[in-house]
Amino acid sequence: MRAWSEGMAAPLFAEGECEDPASPLFGVPEAALLAEFAAPDMTRRVIEAIGGGDRTHANIAAEAGSRAGVIPSGTLSPALHRLIYEKHALAADEPLSGRAGKPRLYRVADSNLRFYLGIGRSVQELIRRGRPAQARTLLHRRWASWRGRAVEPLIRESLSLSAGDLPLPEATAVGGWWNRAFDPEIDLIGANAAPVAGTIYYAGSVKWLDGPFDQHDLAALRRGSMAVPGFEPGRTSLIAVSRAGILETVSGQLALFWDPRNVVAAFSDRGEPVADQ
Repeated sequence: MRAWSEGMAAPLFAEGECEDPASPLFGVPEAALLAEFAAPDMTRRVIEAIGGGDRTHANIAAEAGSRAGVIPSGTLSPALHRLIYEKHALAADEPLSGRAGKPRLYRVADSNLRFYLGIGRSVQELIRRGRPAQARTLLHRRWASWRGRAVEPLIRESLSLSAGDLPLPEATAVGGWWNRAFDPEIDLIGANAAPVAGTIYYAGSVKWLDGPFDQHDLAALRRGSMAVPGFEPGRTSLIAVSRAGILETVSGQLALFWDPRNVVAAFSDRGEPVADQ
């Protein structure tokens, strides 16, 4: 953080660090990973598989398996439990709706380590080989999709923290919803309890791209929300969180709209909006 100039956008900062093989942006999470999980054993392979994008139990078992094949469920499940509840290295998300659902999805809990395993390590390898230009290209290519996934847990937490100040104060449990086919996926579900809700108060979409939330995004949210158990058209509200704003023609059709300032304000001590960073 001390090396990050105030007001500089995150991608520009990261691209600048590609000139330095010893940059803390890559070195700190690398050191933390090696300190906690020094041996290249199954545990570390599990973390690396999840950090690389394999989030379901079956995909993790296959990716983290050895030459002997996939990791048996009787071995993987206790390892995941230990990494979540003892090591606090992983977090698990379950689909939130009016009835129990599957599959559970796993993610790396620490944002810095999540960045390193998803992008930083590959970038670091190119930097160490003396190829900073290729490292910046790789960073640029992966950044938007990684950022879109990485921001979702922060947005859900911010909405939960701010529930009492929102038009839907009863929605204290905030998650997402998906089915086994991941079609559709709903980024935001606000309910009275999790993972099985008595009442769903809203369904929402996160659009963390350069374009504003528009009519096409709203139509997709409406269409997908119909599949969520417990969603009631006409009663369950629709919300959106967008990095690049919202079209005026759409804003009136939502119960709530947030931008990055609202997300950051939820974590501030005073709960006040902060200046753009």
